[in-house]
Order: sequence, then structure tokens, then C-alpha cells
Amino acid sequence: MSIEVVRGRSPLLPDRHPTPDFFVCDIFDAAPKGDMASMEHPIFSLATKADKRIRRYEHGSVFVEIAPSAHGLATVHDRDILIYCISQLMTAMNEGKPISPVVHFKAHDLLKATNRITSGEGYAALRAALERLKGTQISTNIVTGGEETFETFGLIDRAKIVRETRDGRMQEVEVKLSDWVFNAIRQQEVLTLNRGYFRLRKPLERRMYEIARKHCGKKDDWKISLSVLQKKCGSSSTEKEFRRLVGNIVEEDELHSHMPDYSVTLDDDDMVIFRNRGTVPNSSSVDDTKRVEIGGLNPDTYNDARIVAPGWDVYHLEREWRDWITEAPRDPDAAFIGFCKKWQERRGRPS
Repeated sequence: MSIEVVRGRSPLLPDRHPTPDFFVCDIFDAAPKGDMASMEHPIFSLATKADKRIRRYEHGSVFVEIAPSAHGLATVHDRDILIYCISQLMTAMNEGKPISPVVHFKAHDLLKATNRITSGEGYAALRAALERLKGTQISTNIVTGGEETFETFGLIDRAKIVRETRDGRMQEVEVKLSDWVFNAIRQQEVLTLNRGYFRLRKPLERRMYEIARKHCGKKDDWKISLSVLQKKCGSSSTEKEFRRLVGNIVEEDELHSHMPDYSVTLDDDDMVIFRNRGTVPNSSSVDDTKRVEIGGLNPDTYNDARIVAPGWDVYHLEREWRDWITEAPRDPDAAFIGFCKKWQERRGRPS
């Protein structure tokens, strides 16, 4: 495996704003959070130049079709804006405050919170990102907030610059999230991200971290084949090129341990292995400060789960269910079977 790594250079961006007020908004300090659906599925483009391809992703019974505007598809780095908005709303909701799909923020705060440059170039990039988020159209049957959506929609409904400086830089921005994103927030279908995520240079590194955060969670390790990882990343590279790109990230992580929360290796059988560094929050459920304790399930329940979710590891499903649930159900066995049925409807048989 040919590795092209500059050994004297850190793979991380510099920490441009190493101050205690990282991610402090006007009202509250919010930990970065991402919605589970776009961590699970390749919604965002890995490209660094305008990507104007229509992409379709299918996994089991789930499909996602993403269509660009004239500005191109929304990118992995554009996702920072959604992470920022989701984080603000989740913090407000956990504090018992009313929330709205309309999020108002200072552009400078977002740039600092997401480790972006705060020069004119940074503001221009933010404007372009808003245009791509508004223009990218998605058709999918992914369920968020218990709703299965078949319509076409954007990631944001609109973006408005409320105030602009004399030199043309944005000061205050107003973003209206799509119903799809807002439903995920209301149903707390989000996960906390390591703030080191914003220091990852490469879009593929960020995407690999999102996938590991969603699937490995608090487990000691998690494996995925290189071919399935490529599919979940939404990469259009050849198999050989994708192996080289992943190999470079593996080599850099061996040298610098720069990947947040999880180390990453690639074995001779083209299996990518993520190993927990022990830095993931105590709970991988939505509100990391709350964890629902539920007793053991009836042994017969596991047999029923295998019937309604054929092919799936029922113990893996049980871990997913326990991480997802936000309050103790009256009948845990029935609740788990219901979860397995929904899981099967949304994902189909495992590949």
C-alpha cells in the first residue's frame, strides 16, 4: 500500500481560537451535535470544488437522492452550519426553553465555534455554504422524528443576512431549518460530536469520524469493510483510490493520533477498524446528561426480535435501542420489539 504522507506536517488544522469561550453563543454555550440521519447516510459531498452530480444512495429499504443547484451540492464542511444550529437548539430544549426552526446567530460566533478563519474569506465561504445548503434538494424515505418523508426538500428553507457591515461582511444571520432537520432535533435524534471534529482538514476524515461516532459509539471497537465504508461516505473515487485515501488517513493517525475519539486502522483483508480512545461522552444517547436505566429483557423477546428483524444481530439492536430511548417504557419487551420492527422497515436486511 503506497502511503503519501508529509511526515513533518500535522494533519490537523491549527486551533485558531484556543479561548475558553469556544462555541459560546449569545444565549448559551452549546456542545456540537449532529443529526443521526446524515451521520448514517451520505447526504453531504466530499468534494472541495463545485459538485454538480445527482447522487443516489441505497441501503436496504432506505434511499437518498441528492440533487445540486447551480452552486453545487452542500459539502461536508457546509454541514458545520447545521451542526451549529442543531447545537444551539438542543441546548435550549434541554434547558426547557421553547425552540423554533428559525435560528438567529452572529456570523463571527459561528466562524469561531467551527474553527474557521474570521477574515473576509471566511465570511465569503459562509455565504457560499448557505447558498449550497439552500439549493441542495433531497428526496428520501429516511425517518426522522417518526415521520417517513418522500417529498423533495432542502436542508435549509432559507437564509437571511439580518445585518451587514459597510465592507460587506455578515454580522447577523437568520437560518430557517427544513422540517426534516427540525424533526430530528425535536425527537432528539442527534449525537454529541468531539470539538476536535472542526480541526480535521479532509472531508473524508470528517465523514469517517461521523460514521464511527454513529456506529462505534461507546463500544470498544467497530469494523466495516472498505467497500461498505466507501458507499457510506458517498465517495466517487475508484476502489484503488479510495483505499489509498483511507490508507493515508490511517498512516497519519498512527503518527499523530489526530482522529477524535477513535483510532483507525486498515487490515490486509480491507477491513477498517475503529477503536474507542475512551473520550466519548458517558452516553451516546441524545441528551448526554440523561441515561435511562432499563432492566433485562425476557429471553423470548430476543427470539421475537429475530423474527421481526431477520438477519440483524439482536444484541446490537438492543444496544441501539437502549442508547436511543429517552424514558423507561411501561413494557420494555414490547417497546424493544416495536423498535426492531421500525428498524427493519427503515433499513431492511443487513448487507
